Amino acid sequence: MATKIKFGTDGWRGVIAEDYTFANLRRCAQGFAAYLLNHGYQDEWVVIGHDKRFHSENFAAAAAEVLAANGLRVYLTDGATPTPVIAYSVVNKKAAGAINITASHNPPTDNGFKVRNKFGGAIDPEGLLEIESLIPETEDQVKRVPLSEAIDDGKVVKFDPAPAYIEQIHNLLDLKPIQDAGLRIMVDPMWGNGAGWFPRLLCGGKTEVFEIHNQRNPIFPEMKRPEPIRPNVDVGLQKTLDEKADVLIITDGDADRLGVGDEHGRFIDQLRVYGLLAYYLLEVRGMRGPIVKTLSTTSMLDVLGKIYDVPVYPTGVGFKYVAPKMLETNAMIGGEESGGYAFANHVPERDGILAGLYILDMMVRLNKKPSELLDLLFEKVGAHYYDRIDTMFTGDRAERERLIQSSNPEYLGGLKVTGLDTTDGYKFNLEDGGWLLIRFSGTEPIIRVYTETTHPDKVQEILKDGLAVAGIR
Repeated sequence: MATKIKFGTDGWRGVIAEDYTFANLRRCAQGFAAYLLNHGYQDEWVVIGHDKRFHSENFAAAAAEVLAANGLRVYLTDGATPTPVIAYSVVNKKAAGAINITASHNPPTDNGFKVRNKFGGAIDPEGLLEIESLIPETEDQVKRVPLSEAIDDGKVVKFDPAPAYIEQIHNLLDLKPIQDAGLRIMVDPMWGNGAGWFPRLLCGGKTEVFEIHNQRNPIFPEMKRPEPIRPNVDVGLQKTLDEKADVLIITDGDADRLGVGDEHGRFIDQLRVYGLLAYYLLEVRGMRGPIVKTLSTTSMLDVLGKIYDVPVYPTGVGFKYVAPKMLETNAMIGGEESGGYAFANHVPERDGILAGLYILDMMVRLNKKPSELLDLLFEKVGAHYYDRIDTMFTGDRAERERLIQSSNPEYLGGLKVTGLDTTDGYKFNLEDGGWLLIRFSGTEPIIRVYTETTHPDKVQEILKDGLAVAGIR
């Protein structure tokens, strides 16, 4: 029987050579081609790019063959390309959308198939369901043309997406103050697509940029997966200390997510980074505009929204919710708990490179190290503490959800539960303005339990009670 292909929070991912095969990849490409044709994009251009995982460039070429055979035209990147660069290329090339061959932060066994719309952002849930419905049952129903033939006919054109993206970065930010600041910047691209970008953008001044894990290595040594959280970032944190660097900038496998370490080799979690980025735009750059956040990210944004009189819009988890809301509200910034942040005057797509540059610019403009920036943020909104536990689960998901729904806890970690939000998962609001969220991963058989609170001594206790509510002891 044919593999049932289902799109999660950010496209389709699978295990290479098990369900992620060339046959199934071509079926996905055929479904996306049919979707574009149904929406009137006959003979329009589509950008296709890829990451540095096993066979990614060949999977990208296979997708190009399918689109070209369906009456579409393809701009195919000439090498591994960060997701935000692919997204910007859609806008720059006035394309109908994009295919990105990447599994982002997944384990090395996996690869993925992301689709993007004409704005370079994630396609909304209704669009993803439509694409799924158009995926043929077998590869026999897929149209193909050899890549060499498509190139000769001008249906596939290889291109370098870097120059246009770099020009866009210069439109958004003056890099010279960072280049001349004399910073020592440690960068960990996690063996992925972010390698070489910060040295390229920040060369020519007194600032020094040091990179680790900057070669192609699809097994991702020294980390479980290229996800910018601990323990994956621990080697980079130690290198920051060894090199006496001022900051650690981390990008995930496809460079759409950002992680940050401070000058003391301490990890700054992504909720705090989101708070810093929003504060930077509002206070340092004087911008005003809506903030879009997934319900799994920081309540510090709600405090900032009240202080600066800007609206804050919560969404479900995933950029398939964030990107459409950003377009609808003309948002200043949008982001999620996993370290993905998107910005106004750019594309509604996560951009780990631009986010990292904004953190560096904040350091230079305020003349503060990362730990001092956090102190400044907490003076404004109060200290917030966060942690998360991911646990594999077996058995029936529906039965486990019924267990969570029926739990009705009065207290979690000793804090009174004040409400329950079931927009995406089960978010228990707490009396201190914090929360506990229990949510099932959209791409893996994992239950995620998250919390944020103003009580540092309550974090682990809240998580422990959350695991119990989820039936995990």
